[in-house]
Amino acid sequence: MKEIKVKDILELCNAKLICGKEEELLRNFKKDTREIEEGDTYVGIKGEKFNGSNFFEEAFKNKAKACIIENIEIEQDLISKYKDKIIIEVEDTIKALQTLASYKRDKYNIPVIGVTGSVGKTSTKDIIASVMSKKYNTLKTIGNYNNHIGVPLTILGLKEHEAAVIEMGMNHFGEISKLTRIAKPTMSVITNIGTSHIGELGSRENILKAKMEILEGMKDDAPLVINNDNDMLHNWYLQNKGKRKVITFGIDNESDIMAKDITSDENGSKFTVNVGGKDYKVTINIGGKHFISNSLCAICVGLNNDIPMEKIIEGIKDFELTKRRMEIKKGINNTTIINDCYNASYDSMKAGIEYLGSLKGGKKIAVLGDMLELGSFERELHEKVGEELYKNNIDILITVGNLAKYIAKKAEELGFSKEKIFTYDTKEEAIEKIKSIAGSNDYILVKASNSMKFNEITAGIEKKE
Repeated sequence: MKEIKVKDILELCNAKLICGKEEELLRNFKKDTREIEEGDTYVGIKGEKFNGSNFFEEAFKNKAKACIIENIEIEQDLISKYKDKIIIEVEDTIKALQTLASYKRDKYNIPVIGVTGSVGKTSTKDIIASVMSKKYNTLKTIGNYNNHIGVPLTILGLKEHEAAVIEMGMNHFGEISKLTRIAKPTMSVITNIGTSHIGELGSRENILKAKMEILEGMKDDAPLVINNDNDMLHNWYLQNKGKRKVITFGIDNESDIMAKDITSDENGSKFTVNVGGKDYKVTINIGGKHFISNSLCAICVGLNNDIPMEKIIEGIKDFELTKRRMEIKKGINNTTIINDCYNASYDSMKAGIEYLGSLKGGKKIAVLGDMLELGSFERELHEKVGEELYKNNIDILITVGNLAKYIAKKAEELGFSKEKIFTYDTKEEAIEKIKSIAGSNDYILVKASNSMKFNEITAGIEKKE
């Protein structure tokens, strides 16, 4: 039996049953009452500003079967009112969620692929899941549910699945360690080591150390897949050869799986990969060098899980991006929008700018905002983005935000025409400027940290049907 019973929660979490029956099965764990469907189990998460347990009645109104709560008093008349429901009290709902996820994971003898890295986690997770689904009924992390709450919720979603692809994020030491011990990957991927969260961790060396915590939840013979073109991972690989099974992929450095004969345009890329002495043609319908790397990674994972190369190629071709990550949209005045505004770091900014610079046609317009969580590195890394703009021959720069002004200043210092740089404090000003200068066949990259809400800029310049 792979299901979780009420009595399992009582035993595992030292919980108290307020009402309900111990033999009842609990499925579909949710933390948001608005997402509750009939028969679901609501978990009241306690945050800094509110206690989700207080909304247990709302969950029952939405036809939840059970609620797991902490630190609230329930009057006897309410207990009587919901006597046909299940209410379980635990000391800490987050810890209970993690305990239950670990317990559920142990019931499945299936491939579990852990995915982490500074950038590209979500798109790599998506492309790996697309490949794995060609052979297995595959569960994957929804969106970026990759933290101490999202990972357990994802794992608790296991049903008749034959494989799982689990994204793991972090911004401090110890976080990946906790997640990998819950997910227990049979294979893991590290996409790259960049500068995301460098303000918290202090150096790229520390970021590497934090990402390598993913090994702590893996058996010694479980393989690790790494991007051998990333300088930090390449050096780690050279220093640790022979200590465990490592599979490498790359475009520039000699690797187990490599791309050659690459051709690219705004609609995607084609390349050749040699597997077992035979050349295979691979097509990916999304532009950008980093998506070639993601595809190589997916090939490594697919081959290691006994998926035929022909099926792997199908999975790569069928892959669809999570929204707001290099999402191509039609814009005003017959422009093309590259909507990559979910989040931003120096590494992902660099990749987006390189892709923009590679496009052929009209003007190349970069609409960039602040990158956050960089600490004392914030000025240096924004200036490095300015260098990338200059190197990649971008035609027009529009910035919004105080930190993004460092991008504009550095680009101008290097020779970027002052008449082609526009700095604003509001998104509304940026939208009006784009509308006034964007013409037919122009390309517009929209990118900033998520809290800058640059999706509002994308919405303001989209072509209206």
